[in-house]
Amino acid sequence: MKNAKEKLILALDVPTFDEARIIVDALGDAVQIYKVGYQLFVAYGPFIVRYLEAQGKKVFLDLKFHDIPNTVANAVSSAVGLGVHPHDALDGDGKPMGKFTPLFMLTVHTQGGLDMMKAAADAANKRAQELKVPKPLLVGVTVLTSDAPSTETSRLVLERAQLAKAAGLDGVVSSVKEVAMLRRELGRDFILVTPGIRTADSDAGDQKRVETPAVAVKSGSSFLVVGRPIVKAKDPRSAALNILDEMAKV
Repeated sequence: MKNAKEKLILALDVPTFDEARIIVDALGDAVQIYKVGYQLFVAYGPFIVRYLEAQGKKVFLDLKFHDIPNTVANAVSSAVGLGVHPHDALDGDGKPMGKFTPLFMLTVHTQGGLDMMKAAADAANKRAQELKVPKPLLVGVTVLTSDAPSTETSRLVLERAQLAKAAGLDGVVSSVKEVAMLRRELGRDFILVTPGIRTADSDAGDQKRVETPAVAVKSGSSFLVVGRPIVKAKDPRSAALNILDEMAKV
């Protein structure tokens, strides 16, 4: 179960801080890593990241930076700064928190090209050294799991993943459908983050290339991003534990 917890990422895709806090409190120690995307970050900015870090949680900042190399490098540098201990991190009662976890992972978009990804990787390394914090894992988004599969999908995912590795990124984000191929082509140490994870009895929603937790682990996924099957469950903690159990049995 411990190894499964290290692989599970909860997509905290809710509109308000109160909803996010309720979910985090309900899940307790069942989930260690949380994904913060556009919805919460646009609404609350660095506060939501630092709130989770102050709870001792690992944060996967999924903003898919995609711009000219210099702009993305500056954005990544600022993101690494979220791993610095804030003096105003407070608990639910307004008391200073004693624990803090640096930023764990963040995304850029591979469509930005080789130079942009190199600039991002260089900026992450440099800023982490300056701040004396662990460098967050930097992963490149290949093809969104909401995109319908085509005869070109696998080729495009592999091409972008190879470019990401050449640029110095730690890994990529792809659907489970491409994981076995990427693992074979890019090696055991390349990180593969797989969203679009659904339990056998859950609705795919707007995702087109989905798979179960067990298949994801068997295929070689490094991290599984799960959102609605846990967040929308009547009992989120039980749903998370069931997914962890499925992962641990593989």
